[in-house]
Amino acid sequence: MPDDLTKKHPQDSSKINLSQQWEIDYWTKILHTTEAKLRIAVSKVGSYVSDVKEYLRNH
Repeated sequence: MPDDLTKKHPQDSSKINLSQQWEIDYWTKILHTTEAKLRIAVSKVGSYVSDVKEYLRNH
């Protein structure tokens, strides 16, 4: 099922999708981080929000 681009919240709130700028903006706000740090975290631990939160908390 393709993303519904009219919605400005993730359809799967357990994963971070870096392919849409609005979703990057959403997650940087929610996680209180920068886009660069978010991209590094996702590249290190994958796209699951719980893993990214833990990575950001420890780095």
